Amino acid sequence: MGRLGVTEILIILAVVLLLFGGKKIPELMKGLGSGIKEFKNAAKDNQPADKKEETKE
Repeated sequence: MGRLGVTEILIILAVVLLLFGGKKIPELMKGLGSGIKEFKNAAKDNQPADKKEETKE
């Protein structure tokens, strides 16, 4: 238990498709991608002061 095989992934994808429909999934992925992008930018901007000084030099 703990590993996902091909069958399990296909079942999960089928359930997601049934729940959200084919038209809604691209919108969800776009939102997820922009959220990840914003998180990375925020993490990059939120470096400790010591590391910011090292990267400027």
